[in-house]
Amino acid sequence: METDLAEARRAFEAAPDDADAIIWLGRRTAYLGRYRAAIDIFTRGIERHPTDARLYRHRGHRFLTVREIDRAIADFEEAVRLIEGQPDQVEPDGQPNARGIPTSTRHSNIWYHLALARYVSRDFAAAAEAWTRARAAGNNPDNLVAASHWLYLSLRRAGRDAEAAAVLGPITADLDVIENTSYHTLLLLYRGERQADQLLATAAEGPSGSALRYGVSAWLLLEGREAEARTIWEQLVALPDWPSFGHLAAEAELRN
Repeated sequence: METDLAEARRAFEAAPDDADAIIWLGRRTAYLGRYRAAIDIFTRGIERHPTDARLYRHRGHRFLTVREIDRAIADFEEAVRLIEGQPDQVEPDGQPNARGIPTSTRHSNIWYHLALARYVSRDFAAAAEAWTRARAAGNNPDNLVAASHWLYLSLRRAGRDAEAAAVLGPITADLDVIENTSYHTLLLLYRGERQADQLLATAAEGPSGSALRYGVSAWLLLEGREAEARTIWEQLVALPDWPSFGHLAAEAELRN
């Protein structure tokens, strides 16, 4: 990652006004955990390119990481405004999956991250609206399961159980999911095809394990098992992968 960052820095120094060079410098900086520095890079990029939705999308993501949720929402909402009426594009992966196949688009990522920011702010109805848009923007199993997982939880938390049940309709065990296997497994739990204890037993450390733990905890909460959910949240926030979305969501649950 340091080598990738050095290459990104050289590209930026050769073309400091190029939006792509700015974005990759910021992304590569963030991958190494230098989130505030990445935010500064994206901010300078916005000064040069105030109508480039990508810069707001990436800065908003890092505002989420450092828990500046309101600023993240403002960035994502500006990105939504900027992409209105614009064609969507596949977003290149900075850390490719095992098959080297990107699974998200510019529009799906903007809507997805806006939805997450709304979710941890406990605006579940607005989160559901944004995750519906995220799910519609990406036509592949990975986007389907990632957006559907959070959409299901948001609708349940908003008291819209019938709509939540309908979200599970396209979810089957044989979906060809490349990287979002934790979300796929959780959706099978919500369908009654997996057991919570089994999922927790397989949860490894790292972002995918935190996603699995949080999903199980949210399901337990919805099933009226709040004490068990709280135990998982407390365990989750004691883990070191604080930038993960599962960790962020668990923090929000404990805070509220």
